[in-house]
Amino acid sequence: MGFFTAARQGRKDDAELGKGLWRRAHDRFHRGLDRYHQVLEGVEDEQLYAELVDIANELSELLERVRAVCVEAQRRSPSEGLDIPGPLAGVHRALSKAGNSLATTAEAAAMLRLAVGPVPVGAASVRRRAESVLEQVADAERRLAGDAASGHPESIPG
Repeated sequence: MGFFTAARQGRKDDAELGKGLWRRAHDRFHRGLDRYHQVLEGVEDEQLYAELVDIANELSELLERVRAVCVEAQRRSPSEGLDIPGPLAGVHRALSKAGNSLATTAEAAAMLRLAVGPVPVGAASVRRRAESVLEQVADAERRLAGDAASGHPESIPG
């Protein structure tokens, strides 16, 4: 990404995500994806690489969903700091868990990359961790939708 493109994206992110809690949740997820993709660069086993790339593609598709949750959460409960808004605490917790799970998914992929000899179960451990990331992103979406349905004044759809 060029300098001007990055600056433009940064301004867009500031406008949509703010500079607080929701921006941090989005950026953390994005960094986790970057880490996972960096791990792929060192995988020499072709079959394992193919499995890990499939998982990478599935995880990458989640970034748009995480961004949508964070943008909507910022719209409902703007954050410029690190205070967690009460009505959206569950949403933040689910996003935090998703970010943590994504980091452990990248860790599991790195451990496979470092394994000596063939890996008998392939990327099963990475797959399990990636599935938890998917579940936690879906949980954040459900919680955000549930907050809107509960009628909290902050959550009236615009």
